[in-house]
Amino acid sequence: MSVDLSNKRILVTGASGFLGRHLMPVLWKRCGQGTVLGVSTRDYNLLEPSQVTRMFEELRPEVLIHLAAYSGGIGANREFPADFYYRNTLLTCLVFDQAAKFKVEKMLYPMGGCSYPATARSPIDEGQMWEGFPQPESAPYSAAKRMGIIASDAYRRQYGLNSVVIIPGNMYGEYDNFHPRDSHVVPAMIRRFFEAVQSKQERVVMWGTGAPVRDFVYAGDVAETIPWFLENIDETGPVNVSTGTTTSIRELAEAVAAAVGFAGAMEWDATKPDGQKVKIFDASRLRSLGLCCPTPLSAGLARTVAWFAANYLTGGDGIRL
Repeated sequence: MSVDLSNKRILVTGASGFLGRHLMPVLWKRCGQGTVLGVSTRDYNLLEPSQVTRMFEELRPEVLIHLAAYSGGIGANREFPADFYYRNTLLTCLVFDQAAKFKVEKMLYPMGGCSYPATARSPIDEGQMWEGFPQPESAPYSAAKRMGIIASDAYRRQYGLNSVVIIPGNMYGEYDNFHPRDSHVVPAMIRRFFEAVQSKQERVVMWGTGAPVRDFVYAGDVAETIPWFLENIDETGPVNVSTGTTTSIRELAEAVAAAVGFAGAMEWDATKPDGQKVKIFDASRLRSLGLCCPTPLSAGLARTVAWFAANYLTGGDGIRL
């Protein structure tokens, strides 16, 4: 059953997070601010069953976009694996359960590409999800998020909950996490090159050879697809939401350096590990639905760098440094 978002009460959990802050303006523009509600941990602790129930009782959503998650970089995943497993398991099971019991008409749940098996073959299509174990360093988080597919199917079969799961690729953009301990590759590079310019460094040393290739997607593009999934997809999925394009880490570094205005030397320390050599997402199913993520890397990086620079220098917008 397709859902017309017009005049529906739409609830976004994790609305103050990275993807949430891209999504809320998209929904406001499409549906109007009066019918779209965004909540965060300041409003409800979704690790507590009673507060999850209270959220549904008070807000009575007809459409739910469940972005709330406990996430972080590889360092944090190594240090707090039990926290990542426990919290994300609760965030998945408690919200799915109450969404079904309160008869939500449509629900969307995103998970990360890190949930795919470590041995997945690039380009990684959706059919490979259950062919192996995720990367061990982030497996507690990745496996907990993977359970969203099981939850979507189980609650559909028992309760008729109409939910869809999407898998954004390696997202970047404004509002990302730029903290050295927790940041992923794009925000980490932006901060490193930006601070090199500020401190007038003549060279920046990068880990590895720069040869591994990745698939980066602008978070604003992911946000733009979400209303379509809510209105048109009546199956669990999942569906990859990414560009399907190949960018080497060296190419990324050069693009970030150009966007930041770093004109010094860039050196690669090949004694440091490269990590997984190739990780590209198959976007053919997304394209078959008539969707795409069109923002070129250069344009997305320019927007992200501009936002970071403005907030780094002013300390504004809650930037995590």
